[in-house]
Amino acid sequence: MRARYVVDTNVLIAASAADPLHPKDIDATPPDPQLRQQVWAWLHAFEQSPSHMVLDLANKIYDEYTHKLGFSDYGIQVVMHKWSTAAVDFVDVAYDANGSGVLPPRLARVVHDEADKKMVAAALAAQQQYGEGCIAFAGDTDWHDWEQELAAHQVLLEPIIEDWSRRKHAEKKRR
Repeated sequence: MRARYVVDTNVLIAASAADPLHPKDIDATPPDPQLRQQVWAWLHAFEQSPSHMVLDLANKIYDEYTHKLGFSDYGIQVVMHKWSTAAVDFVDVAYDANGSGVLPPRLARVVHDEADKKMVAAALAAQQQYGEGCIAFAGDTDWHDWEQELAAHQVLLEPIIEDWSRRKHAEKKRR
């Protein structure tokens, strides 16, 4: 496990759906319970690790989390745990008039998902501030579209269910 992560919202959602103590009946990707369990296992390992969670000072990432999940959902509880153990690193992210994270021009042309721009901007800020910016993701295959350009900007990706996400990404490309 790396020292710090920007955790994509889909990780928190899938892990909350698979929580063995309080599973949440929510629409999560992937739909396969075994894959969701793998996402839960990663998030549980992250929760127990000394790794830090990266959030933006404006709380737009946290706002997205709480828009998708409730306070008692496992994903939010992991965020609370990281906060309570001083394992959250806040980074300054610039936002445009639409509320999207501001990215360097080359990345702005590639990252088409407005909601993911704040995640990328936070990873870039973490890279600059701490020497490492990594985004952990699960059900969103768009990250694979952007991985070359992200790597060129020293943003690392950690696909939690990589075989599944690469297969789904390849299927999407064939369409």
